[in-house]
Amino acid sequence: MAYADQEMSGNKVATFVVVALLHLALGYALVTGLAYEGYKAIVKKVTTIDIKKDEPKKEEKPPPPKKDAAPPPIVVPPPLMNINTRPPPVETVAQAPYVAPVEIPRAAPPAPAAPPPPRIQPKPAVPKGNPASWATTNDYPTRALREERAGTASFRVSVGPDGRVTSCSVTGSSGSPDLDEATCSNVTRRGRFTPATDGEGNPTSGSYSNRIRWVIPTD
Repeated sequence: MAYADQEMSGNKVATFVVVALLHLALGYALVTGLAYEGYKAIVKKVTTIDIKKDEPKKEEKPPPPKKDAAPPPIVVPPPLMNINTRPPPVETVAQAPYVAPVEIPRAAPPAPAAPPPPRIQPKPAVPKGNPASWATTNDYPTRALREERAGTASFRVSVGPDGRVTSCSVTGSSGSPDLDEATCSNVTRRGRFTPATDGEGNPTSGSYSNRIRWVIPTD
């Protein structure tokens, strides 16, 4: 009995081992087969290039013209115009010519009317007496006499309406200031005049001119 049990146990073990090996072989075959099929699919997908040919586009035919459509209008192009684009020449002048101003002659003003002639002819101042008596030998300046200086002095006096000398001036020097001064001094002091008159015969201011010659006395 024990022997038979041992023999049956050994058969079972062997059966289990065989079955296990068959399962392993079947599993390996399934695994390796599936892996190979997947590998082939990946290689095919990677190495295969899907190239599509460009199909030529079909030309669309224009629609047939409508019979009732009006013809397009005729457009006439504008006439060509010759436009000169160049600027006109510019002439430069270095200096403008001088133009003298135009003088408009003016009419001369009318001459003033002449004054009416006087009723009485005006008269100048006239000396009373002899003018030679206005300066004598006694009036000779002492220094000029000592130095024996002589000369002629011309003078001009203004005479008032009363006939007296109002001013005197030497118009021509004798060459000696003291002789010139003595001339006006003596004429102003001694000169007397008939006064000048105007156009109405009334006394007025006048003037008188003369000269005195200073000569060294011999006595």
